[in-house]
Amino acid sequence: MKRYGMVVDLNRCMGCQTCTIACKQANDTPPGVQWRRVLDVEQGSFPNVQRLFLVTGCQHCAEPPCVPVCPTGATRQREDGLVTMNYDLCIGCGSCAVACPYQARTIVHDAAGYYGEPTQQERFTAHEDRIGVATKCTFCVDRIDAAAARGLVPGVDAEVTPACAASCIAQAIRFGDFADPASEVSRVARENANFQMHAGLGTDPRIRYLYEVPACTPGRDPEPADQDDEALSDPANPLAGERQSWWDYRAAMNFILGGMASGLLIVASLAALSGALKQAMLASATTAAGVIMALGLFFVFLKLGRKLHFPNVLLRPQTSWMTRETLCVAVFYPAAAANLLWPHPAAAAIAALAATGFLYCQAKMIHTSAGVPAWRAPLVPWLLVSTGLSEGLGLLVVLAAAFPAAGTDRASLATAGIVLAAIHLALWRNYVSGAKAAGIGLGSRRDLGRVSPLLHLLAHALPIACYGAGLATGSGAILLVGALGSVAGGALWKAVLLRRACHLQGFALPKLPQRGSGTRAAPPRLALSR
Repeated sequence: MKRYGMVVDLNRCMGCQTCTIACKQANDTPPGVQWRRVLDVEQGSFPNVQRLFLVTGCQHCAEPPCVPVCPTGATRQREDGLVTMNYDLCIGCGSCAVACPYQARTIVHDAAGYYGEPTQQERFTAHEDRIGVATKCTFCVDRIDAAAARGLVPGVDAEVTPACAASCIAQAIRFGDFADPASEVSRVARENANFQMHAGLGTDPRIRYLYEVPACTPGRDPEPADQDDEALSDPANPLAGERQSWWDYRAAMNFILGGMASGLLIVASLAALSGALKQAMLASATTAAGVIMALGLFFVFLKLGRKLHFPNVLLRPQTSWMTRETLCVAVFYPAAAANLLWPHPAAAAIAALAATGFLYCQAKMIHTSAGVPAWRAPLVPWLLVSTGLSEGLGLLVVLAAAFPAAGTDRASLATAGIVLAAIHLALWRNYVSGAKAAGIGLGSRRDLGRVSPLLHLLAHALPIACYGAGLATGSGAILLVGALGSVAGGALWKAVLLRRACHLQGFALPKLPQRGSGTRAAPPRLALSR
């Protein structure tokens, strides 16, 4: 079985950008879209300085995190290891983009030309099938697929080699079959010190970076200044990760409202099961949950790049948490409607289980977005689940205040609210204190730190104090203040997580070539010193 990949020599690359232009010409990418990029990286301070060029793009990972999260199967991995796109299936949800740790995905929603009005050449090379969907480097798969019929070998014959590798004037990019030990890429990788980008994430990328010149100039380990938090969070640093933009306020509204709705029905169902809630109030909670969830789903529908392709979201239940979330919705609404029309414990239980599945799927959708370190931290799904339950309980207290004749056991709800607020407080403190150890960058850590005081007030201090005071005094008004605090606090931190503490995984250089001045200069050539 073939396993295509690349070897990139950091010592050879001179930053000429020939590969980026060749890629753009071969793939007709629109303005602002570059599948093959070369980062100009300057490090150090005088006199110990270094400049190098880092070729980036889709790494065609052996374990690509973008494939399982795709709800439609548009992103798939072929038997030869290439990760490809089916634009007809893609709905433009952006799940693959936030799952990619290599910033290799783009989504263009509006066709545009370089000079305003599209030129004749731009109209001739336009790809309407790429509007509103995710696009990426495919290693020029059409060339590779044509190789066998033409009797040519990718990586050897330029006509069937990816445009970037075929055009590289310094032979810094070499392409071939890693499964063939006799191929050039296998030989070069075997004979030279190399590293894989973000190897610790378990993606096993198919681009290997060389950093030494054999028998001449050894590589070096990065110095503390190269990996400084401040430097790696500086937007001017090409290695730094920017905030993701694919999941915007519409996605945030989906997670906020969806978590509230599912949490409301879960808490209401448990309260009814314990006898703290009467059937009439459970019916009201079910109706409110359905309305709030529908509003959240409407927001996510607005976000899709290909809205008419939305049914494709059901095509990958075996791996996609978005598909599973949609299936939970498909179960929830019929069960909830049946229970409202013909109340029955079985229908109520099915609706509650579907809501539980919905909340868990939402938590996993964010957690499996490996491209955003703040999202993939181990405590994130637990935080999202506990937030949904806290918000749901808060909404239930609001409903109880609106319908006092329903006879809800407010003392039980207040006690549960204190417990949930305390659990969320413990989870949040552990999440924030362990953020650096979890690989969350300085930019996202600062965003989390900025929101912490207000979150502690709204989601922790206010609910615990007000629920406690309400228990002591029996005041519904005080309970209502605590409930509103928990709802507002949950919405606040999810908005911050989705829209502020959402810096993408940057680029890493675990090994470096020696090319610069001062302490970073290459030592005397080994071959000449013998």
